[in-house]
Amino acid sequence: MVCRDISELIHGYLDGELDLSRSLEIEHHMEGCPTCSRAYAEQKSLRSAIARSPLYREAPSELRRRVRTELRRAARSESPSRLRWGWRVLWAPLGVTALALLAVLAIMTRPSAESPLTDEIVSAHIRSLMPGHLIDIPSSDRHTVKPWFNGRLDFSPPVQDLADRGFPLIGGRLDYVSGRPVAAVVYQRRQHVINLFIWPAGGAASPSEETLSRQGYHVVSWSQVGMTYCAVSDVSPADLDEFVRLLRAPG
Repeated sequence: MVCRDISELIHGYLDGELDLSRSLEIEHHMEGCPTCSRAYAEQKSLRSAIARSPLYREAPSELRRRVRTELRRAARSESPSRLRWGWRVLWAPLGVTALALLAVLAIMTRPSAESPLTDEIVSAHIRSLMPGHLIDIPSSDRHTVKPWFNGRLDFSPPVQDLADRGFPLIGGRLDYVSGRPVAAVVYQRRQHVINLFIWPAGGAASPSEETLSRQGYHVVSWSQVGMTYCAVSDVSPADLDEFVRLLRAPG
């Protein structure tokens, strides 16, 4: 077995789809080949990262049930006289199921016509949760975070310190919403991250005050004193409402 064979079979090996003899050949090859061993480790690490990512979604139980039902139906429909058609019989229901899965994924990921800005904000929040994306300027001092945006944005975002109210400031970063750079001021509530996106009202699309949920995240949007704000997190709605109330309080 050569390296080219490994590259073609590595995904089947990771999925446990290969027979024992072929799997042992791959393992023997990787013991003496650092390049293939490293490629295997990278693929395994990538799969683990995807499984832990907020973007990962498990197939709905109803879809899994339908797959099992179709597989059993395909197996019952086979007979010795039709054995040569076995793969075709099996593939037909799997093809239907694959289309159903694609439809489900499309529904889960397509932008909402009702509030595309909310979908964009949630996507930005999810991206920020990936390793190394959350904070450009780590600090709990608003006098450090606020000046950091000077020269990086064409406006000065308000930055508040809410640590004594249970929402400590942990930093800030630059992000993009509706095609323009915005400030993302990052807070924490226990183990949960709250992203507060800020940009001038009338710059990017400015939402009317609203509270929405997308993919398990809650979003509260409003405009105040010439600025548009969008707070997004997976904290409870009550915690997020309290956070917004503190931000909106005079003084």
